[in-house]
Amino acid sequence: MFLDISALEPDWSREQCLRWWSPGQQLLKSIRRYQYWQKHGGIVGRLCTKWHVLEHRFWSVVTAADIPLNCQIQGGLLLPHPNGIVIHPDAVIGPNCLILQQVTIVSGVTIGGHVDLGAGAKIIRPVAIGHHAKIGANAVLLRDVPAYSVAVGVPAQIVVRRESSNILPKLHSDAA
Repeated sequence: MFLDISALEPDWSREQCLRWWSPGQQLLKSIRRYQYWQKHGGIVGRLCTKWHVLEHRFWSVVTAADIPLNCQIQGGLLLPHPNGIVIHPDAVIGPNCLILQQVTIVSGVTIGGHVDLGAGAKIIRPVAIGHHAKIGANAVLLRDVPAYSVAVGVPAQIVVRRESSNILPKLHSDAA
């Protein structure tokens, strides 16, 4: 369950736009393209960044999300219902994460790979969330969450804690 998706290698297919009206994917696409052309530079780069700023503003209004163009999001992010998501530009989000609606992430937060953030979750202090962690709906996170853990409640408490060493032998025995 926890290790089906990689916490280290981004799965870019999760961000693909399968149809034009996919606000979450379109918002991410505008951010990715802006960051690409920002690094590219030159006259063409400046023109393209201006276009992607407009595109980003459009999709930000449509989704009512506040995800800045200079955010630090690794690949494979899923935003199935992006309305009301607020991410500070200094927050770091690992690969293959899932963020549901009305999630708030403040400055200094470091989120590992394949972390699921439930609807309405608030991370209001600079904390670290380990790989494959799950944060429940409407949880208010005030402290670090270790890898492979589940945190729920206000303030969030860890209700399930699994060690990676407990999971890996099971996977290796299934493969044999």
